[in-house]
Amino acid sequence: MKHNQRKLGAVLSYVSIFASTLIQLLYTPFLIKCLGQSEYGLFSLVSSIIGYLTVLDLGFGNAIIVHTAKYHAAGENEKAEKLHGMFHLIYVVIGIIAGIIGAIVALNTERIFGATMTSEELNKMRTMLLILSLNLFLTFSFSIYSSIITANERFVYQKILAIINTIAKPLLMIPLLFMGYKSIALCVVITIINVAVLVSNYIYCKKNLKAKTKFQGFDKKLFSTIFGYSFFIFLTHIVDKINWSADQFILGAVSGTIAVSVYSAASQLNTMFINLSTAISSVLLPKMSKMIGKNARPEEFTEEFIKVGRIQYYVIFLMTSGLILFGKCFIRLWLGDDFSEAYQVALILIIPLSFPLIQNLGLSIMQAMNKYKFKAISTAIMSGFNILISIFLAQKYGAIGAAIGTAIALVICNILIINIYYYKVIKINVLKFWKQIISMTIIFAIPFTLALLFEHFIFAPSNWTELFMVIGGYSVLFGLIAYFACMNKYEKRIIGKTISLIKRR
Repeated sequence: MKHNQRKLGAVLSYVSIFASTLIQLLYTPFLIKCLGQSEYGLFSLVSSIIGYLTVLDLGFGNAIIVHTAKYHAAGENEKAEKLHGMFHLIYVVIGIIAGIIGAIVALNTERIFGATMTSEELNKMRTMLLILSLNLFLTFSFSIYSSIITANERFVYQKILAIINTIAKPLLMIPLLFMGYKSIALCVVITIINVAVLVSNYIYCKKNLKAKTKFQGFDKKLFSTIFGYSFFIFLTHIVDKINWSADQFILGAVSGTIAVSVYSAASQLNTMFINLSTAISSVLLPKMSKMIGKNARPEEFTEEFIKVGRIQYYVIFLMTSGLILFGKCFIRLWLGDDFSEAYQVALILIIPLSFPLIQNLGLSIMQAMNKYKFKAISTAIMSGFNILISIFLAQKYGAIGAAIGTAIALVICNILIINIYYYKVIKINVLKFWKQIISMTIIFAIPFTLALLFEHFIFAPSNWTELFMVIGGYSVLFGLIAYFACMNKYEKRIIGKTISLIKRR
């Protein structure tokens, strides 16, 4: 059952991503038109600020998943219940702290952004921050139930709920936009939907999983063990927020909301790529934890690393090459000529990001092994460098400069340094992994080159119909070459079994 949950969970993750992508294609231009480029940039900036506060999770979510999976594997369900009870209380306290910090930022918007924003923008920003701070408090207070569901590998429920969540936001917001409501109403809608998700998770845990949260005092030893595990995950989360959100904060301070809106458009594509890569690896953390508990050999982890990495590579290469080929036309049709710079920003961010994305399972292995310290420290150092160089480049080159600073940090830390660590410490044979990736790349260079020559010399799309035609043709060509010239027996069997499983459902 859990094996099927992982398979269907991964498939539904892709369904969720593609649903989200389709909605962004249709909804984002409409949202920008209704809000205006400046207010859209303002909303994006507020979202990035609230995103910073989510790091107050302190990495506990992953730690709870790992320890719960180990307790269940050992039949120690009572320990799991005590763990959940203690961290439920801890999360409520964290939620209160997050809400207070959000309120403090809201009350000091003029001091931080007064130089580049009007009084009307500052008032809207203040209101949005207060609403989303309340949302964050509620999210933290009930987040233990999401961790319990993941630890029990109930991925089908989670992914279906994510799909509903993705669809519900525009369905509720579009009528309000027609009525003249803007960014503040959007924050209210986000909060209402989030509350519905939290309540659903609570009911599912109680009725379907019969989960109990027993608070029997504060276990200092257990907390110390988990905090020692989670601290470096927490540190990495901070770094990720800095790397992916600091640029918008910097641009808001030195360039204004227009530059933020351009960067935000590119950042949406960037987030899509990250989600595509985690669709598979996100459902494997409990499995990696159980492998650690059974003393799996390095060769077994290398095998999983290559299996998952190859599958992720099919998706990431198709998306990255598609962005290079058709991204300029796509963004022009999607958002208009005012956002043309978003194409360059997206390429600068996504091309170097593609390399670590196909190795995301390595991060789950590191977490399961409790060896996240090096990753956290190295990325923390690089984030400082990222901020310094991004401030300098953003002042000179705007959104493109900020993206270049982030890309440099990505290459050094998430490509070069982390691969050395995988090989030397985790004992994953990354040389074997990259040999396979290089051989796959040589094969996939064929459809990419053909599409590039076709677009340059024969036919360049100029409207949505033509764009979808060339994207569809390229995808079919890529898929055929992948299946007949690149996929191994395991990958072909996965496709066959997944299709059969979906049909039975």
